[in-house]
Amino acid sequence: MRKASITRTNALKGLAVALALVATPSLAVAADIAGSWTGTGSIMMPSGARENARCNVSYSKAAGAGYTAFATCATKSARVTQSAKLRRVGGNAYEGSFHNSEYNVSGSMSVTVSGASQSVYLSGGGGEAQFRLSRR
Repeated sequence: MRKASITRTNALKGLAVALALVATPSLAVAADIAGSWTGTGSIMMPSGARENARCNVSYSKAAGAGYTAFATCATKSARVTQSAKLRRVGGNAYEGSFHNSEYNVSGSMSVTVSGASQSVYLSGGGGEAQFRLSRR
């Protein structure tokens, strides 16, 4: 019973990492980042196990070159929500950090925009995630 609880906690932490991944902006024009995005990807749990996930993220313009994001991601075993703060660091590149308060997981993330889609990478809490998102 205890082992199942630990596995679920690790799965949720990994999902939180993946969620944060989803919460990254993309678009060559900064004003166009704001809005809703959706996509799929995979997360690697702290245990090394992998799961597919689906995420929805909403981006809002913040001060300067910054953006805030709120994401919800789900796998077959769990669903998590988290927030992120991002900044534009190049023509089509963004970097930032995410936090999941439910599981106290934080980490870093990066986003690369290509046309109307974005590739997102997250790392933190002993796990990592990669997603491909497109505008909803």
